[in-house]
Amino acid sequence: MKDTRTPTQYSNDVSRQDTEHALMADGHDLDQDALRARAGKLAAESATVSDATSWFELLYQAAARGEVTIPWASFAPHPHLVQWARARSLRGTGRTALVVGCGFGDDAEFVASRGFNVVAFDISPTAIDGARGRFPGSSVDYTQGDLLNPPTSWRGAFDLVVEIYTVQPLHGTARTTALSVLPRFVAPGGTLLIIAFATEESAPERDQASFPWPLTRAEIDSAAGLLHPVKIELLRGDGTPPILRWRAEFNRTA
Repeated sequence: MKDTRTPTQYSNDVSRQDTEHALMADGHDLDQDALRARAGKLAAESATVSDATSWFELLYQAAARGEVTIPWASFAPHPHLVQWARARSLRGTGRTALVVGCGFGDDAEFVASRGFNVVAFDISPTAIDGARGRFPGSSVDYTQGDLLNPPTSWRGAFDLVVEIYTVQPLHGTARTTALSVLPRFVAPGGTLLIIAFATEESAPERDQASFPWPLTRAEIDSAAGLLHPVKIELLRGDGTPPILRWRAEFNRTA
């Protein structure tokens, strides 16, 4: 089941026009900090009207017009994914993988390069079009899909599930639901890998200025579901203060 909602399905409180205005500053490009803050405003407002995801498509549409950049799009596979795969000499020949919230496709292409048969999905059709355009002839099956309402055929269907930076922009019940859905994709003997911004606070304030909202340790633990934790790392980046990230690996018993 694909998400059939369109970006125009907004309440009177969060209209398409209001959303587009929030993404833009008088028609000029925003710097990354300003764009993150505005995206956080959209995420929080959308959550209050039970529409936690439609703003993603508007952001990707604005990027396609050259008006903004996508804050999380680095146009390269995530280095913590690459490091994790290489440390394990990861090989996926004859195995399946699901990349959650694939955006423009870099992580999906990397996983496919390790031999996996990859399905990669995103809530935004514009993001999916962008991934297909960037990687013509790719073996990856790029498809529009909704993490909050995934196809039943995906349940227990994948040997590797990769989630990077998809949950952290979500707010409220959408965030809780997303975390609970992730382990359901994992096949017996399979692996779930989560990479996300981290906080050491147990109950951080989640205001618009702090978007995207880092995951707590309790949230990471909740994503395990019935899976078994293999290794949960709190990675500290360079800088002062250092940027914290989780890299969490879970396994389902065969």
